[in-house]
Amino acid sequence: MGYDVHRLVPNRELWMGGIKLDYELGLLGHSDADVLIHAICDAILGAANMRDIGYHFPDTSAETEGMDSKVILKKTIELIATKGYQLVNIDATICAERPKMNPHIPAMQQCMASVIGTDPDNISIKATTTEKLGFTGRQEGIAAYAVALISRD
Repeated sequence: MGYDVHRLVPNRELWMGGIKLDYELGLLGHSDADVLIHAICDAILGAANMRDIGYHFPDTSAETEGMDSKVILKKTIELIATKGYQLVNIDATICAERPKMNPHIPAMQQCMASVIGTDPDNISIKATTTEKLGFTGRQEGIAAYAVALISRD
């Protein structure tokens, strides 16, 4: 299980699922702040009992500053492979009022599948709102949840 959240701010790009979305606000973070990929990486690392994304890619490191989250995803897949694991599938949910995520989901699936080296059908992404409740409802930030299934050969 993985979870991530970042604040929406002006003068930042909005990256979600490895693709850049055209939107007037972006997510604030040490890397590109792609909450979807971060939640997915936490789920994958957790399934392999390999701690979390902050442990492997700390937000105090100059090396990870501004890092493309697709690099983090690729390295996460390489990390679990050191223990003999491979990804089976992912189920993820993005929580955001705006922008609308559904039109971008196929591109996100294709992008992440290419990085991981899997079929896009193994990456389920859903989008929801919080009916204007909480920080996501007030459009102060975006959150993502993910569950990953991995296996050993």
